[in-house]
Amino acid sequence: MSSIDNEILLGAEEDAKEVAFIKAYIGSEIADKYSEVDLYYILDVLGEYFEHDLKGEPDEDGYVEVDIAETAKYIMKRAKKEEMGPYDKDELALIINAELDYNEAMEG
Repeated sequence: MSSIDNEILLGAEEDAKEVAFIKAYIGSEIADKYSEVDLYYILDVLGEYFEHDLKGEPDEDGYVEVDIAETAKYIMKRAKKEEMGPYDKDELALIINAELDYNEAMEG
C-alpha cells in the first residue's frame, strides 16, 4: 500500500471518529435525523467556512471567535443552494459546537 493510500485510510478513520463523536455529542434523537452523508457534508462545508469565510481578529492564542448562529445560517444557505438538507438551525448549532469541542479535544 502506498503512502498516499495510507494517508487516505488514516484520514477516513479520523473522519469516522469525528462523526462518531458528533453523534454522541448531539444525542440519538437528533443524530437519527442526519445520515452520515449529511454529517460529512456539514463538516465539509464547516471546514470550508472556517478556512475561507470566518471573519474576526484572532485572540492572543490565535483563535477567532465563532458566531454559531451565523455559521449555522451559512451552512443552511449553502445546503439549500446545493440541494442538501433541509437542516434545522438549532440542530446545526449543536453539530457546530460538537465539531469545535472535538477539535479542541484533539489539540489538547
